[in-house]
Amino acid sequence: MTAVIRTGGKQYSVNKDDIIIVEKLPEEQGKTITFSDVLMITEGEKTLVGTPYVENASVTAQVIEQSRSKKIIVFKKKRRQNYRRTMGHRQLQTKLKIIDIATSSSKKVVKKVVTEEEKKVVKKVTKKVEADSVKKPVKKAAAPKKATTKKVSASTKDVKKK
Repeated sequence: MTAVIRTGGKQYSVNKDDIIIVEKLPEEQGKTITFSDVLMITEGEKTLVGTPYVENASVTAQVIEQSRSKKIIVFKKKRRQNYRRTMGHRQLQTKLKIIDIATSSSKKVVKKVVTEEEKKVVKKVTKKVEADSVKKPVKKAAAPKKATTKKVSASTKDVKKK
């Protein structure tokens, strides 16, 4: 069984007992993580493609190690300006071992049976909420309009020269 999962902005194709290296996840060594963002599952000839995710599918993995990746060199330069900067960067990463790939067919779906008494209680509560929410809105009195005055501007012809 093969699954395609999404984590850390990337997609990974995984099988059971695979070891993958992903972007850092906030779990301690030895803990298990469940990925619900399963994009596709292939089992033999049968393929399930999600829109965007496969419903009721999950991939369980165990954290093997938290580490840092190989160092990369970051070099900046501006020509003819005597500007050169060299830095190194090591990305944090998590090493995972895939334990299980589960689909809706392999999981047991438990539906809650709702009794008639619970239905009656829910109906009463919704009726009370509807009665409370149907209140008439209070109208505010409109503010009186202010009178506007015209400003008279003097033209250059009207002003006498001395």
